[in-house]
Amino acid sequence: MHFKGTAHRYGRDIDTDVIIPARYLNSSDPEWLAAHCLEDLDKDFVKKVHKGDIIVAEENFGCGSSREHAPIAIKAAGVDVVIAKSFARIFYRNSINTGLAIMECPEAVDAIKQGDVVDVDADAGVIANATTGETFKAQPFPPFIREIIEEGGLINRTRKVLGIE
Repeated sequence: MHFKGTAHRYGRDIDTDVIIPARYLNSSDPEWLAAHCLEDLDKDFVKKVHKGDIIVAEENFGCGSSREHAPIAIKAAGVDVVIAKSFARIFYRNSINTGLAIMECPEAVDAIKQGDVVDVDADAGVIANATTGETFKAQPFPPFIREIIEEGGLINRTRKVLGIE
């Protein structure tokens, strides 16, 4: 899997209530959630983000509640991958389950600036800052996680494996 996009930088402890505020949880429609993604942190995020862009964040991204709405909102907003120093464990699993690629790589986070173009080869575990030419090594996705993400989430992959459409 290959991703390339512009970096949107955020700090540490970005919780799920900031990713998608609770006042918008009266719907699970991805388009609705995307329209309000990160608005309490960055009111212009949905105006700036383009399909294929990348979120880069410090430690503990996705902390807070266990709602799967947060990775759904990020993915539906157009973000292909989130790179952080660390993720809250439930957010990590919810991201995989909903088909949002996430990678931990503290060195890349330290080097990538707002607006840099980032190129990710998730199969090899290589994150390249195309703006500066620096490259970083992250853990590549194991085949079963890659399959889940490629199929758009765990439910889609399970349907495919079982032959249910």
